[in-house]
Order: sequence, then structure tokens, then C-alpha cells
Amino acid sequence: MQKGDTEKGERIAKRLARAGVCSRRDAERLIAEGRVKVNGKKLDTPAFLVGPDDIIMVDGKPVAEPDKTRLWLYHKPRGLMTTHRDPQGRPTVFEKLPPDMPRVISIGRLDFNSEGLLLLTNDGELARRLELPSTGWLRRYRVRVNGLPHPDHLARLQKGITIDGVAYGPITATLERQQGDNAWLVVGLREGKNREVRKVMEHLGHPVSRLIRVAYGPFQLGSLEPGKVKEVPGKVLAEQLGVKTKALSQKAAPKK
Repeated sequence: MQKGDTEKGERIAKRLARAGVCSRRDAERLIAEGRVKVNGKKLDTPAFLVGPDDIIMVDGKPVAEPDKTRLWLYHKPRGLMTTHRDPQGRPTVFEKLPPDMPRVISIGRLDFNSEGLLLLTNDGELARRLELPSTGWLRRYRVRVNGLPHPDHLARLQKGITIDGVAYGPITATLERQQGDNAWLVVGLREGKNREVRKVMEHLGHPVSRLIRVAYGPFQLGSLEPGKVKEVPGKVLAEQLGVKTKALSQKAAPKK
């Protein structure tokens, strides 16, 4: 398929994301590094269109046709990076997953010292859609902070707050209980900027000592134990996300 063909096919970056190889952004990086070929030819643009008969290779390995869209709930323990490769050699979420899991990517992230619900999927397009602020999904956390935040300070977070030039959207924060010199809060937000809860609470003078995500949109951590994975049934995916249980098919070499 030629680059200028706009009537058929899809962009290679989107195709790689749908196949669960990586996100669109990472696909663009792989292409820029010369690691992606279509029908034996190295690509130089993420705008290249591919069709059902094209053979796609990444790092010399064939990319199989997209599987049906799948989603998993994972209880991330503390002390794991949410990345496929860590330059510092720290353990990652993906190294700790069951060996029978297919290649997956995370929907958003939890930092090294955070724990709780992390959504995993084999569909990069779904991950991209659910990460967008426009999706508007509530992310809910249980947060242990030092000291006892004043109720008025917590209430003001509902109007949003700007810290060091970064504007954070509305945040709900209510006191759950006092525990010695610490307090447990229930925090809800919809944007999820990098380390948002920690930065906001530290700005209020109450550093976070523990952060547990207990919900992401309609999905709950519940009683899922640390390090365990549970797949979301296809029926629930259709009801909650409106996704098809079978991805668009494309001819490709089988996975090895």
C-alpha cells in the first residue's frame, strides 16, 4: 500500500498500537529509529498506511494480527516500575506478570512507591482512549498523609489548584480516619497528572507516606490481592467501554 492511499488501510502507528506492540507515541519512536519494516522495507514515517495483506516487522519479528481487545485488573505492589524497561534496573510490573499473559501495556501509570489498581490491556488504542482527560473517568485513591489536613484546605481543592505553574483540575479529598500522627484520606480526580496526589498533598504540608489506587472509572480493586491479575469479561468490556470483543483482522505472520 502506498503512503498517499487514503481510501484504505490505517496508519502504521495505529496498527502497532491496536496489536498491543506499543503506544502510538512509542510506535513513532520505533519508526524514527528504523526498527519497523513493512513488506521488507524500512519505514521512515508513522503516516504510512498498511492494509490486510501487508507484513509488518518490528526488530525483525513479525507483528501478528490484533487479538480481540482484552482488559485486566492488576493489583500493583509497591516497589515496581510501570514500564517495560527501567534504565536503573529496577523491577517492573511487566516482569512480575504471570508467564501466560500476552504482551500488554498499562493504562496510565502508578509510580514506584504507589500501589493498587492498574489496568492492563493488549490494545494500545484502548489504552490511549482511556488515558485521555476527555474520557473523564474518576480515579479514586486511599492516601495516608502526615498530620491532619484542615477540612477547609481539602475543600478548596475542588476548585483546582496551581503549583509551580502547573494547573491541577478539581480534586475531592475527604478525611477517612485519623491514625496516630497520620491521616487516611479518600481522594478522587479525573486528570491524573504525574505524581499529582503526592505533589498536591505536599503543597498542603502533608507528605504522602502511602498511596493506594482503589478504582479507575467503573473498575474496582476490591479484594484483589497484591501481585494478582484478573481479566475483565468481554461482556463487561462491551457494556462499560463499548468496545468490540473482536479486533479488526489483518493477515500477518503468527506470533512466535
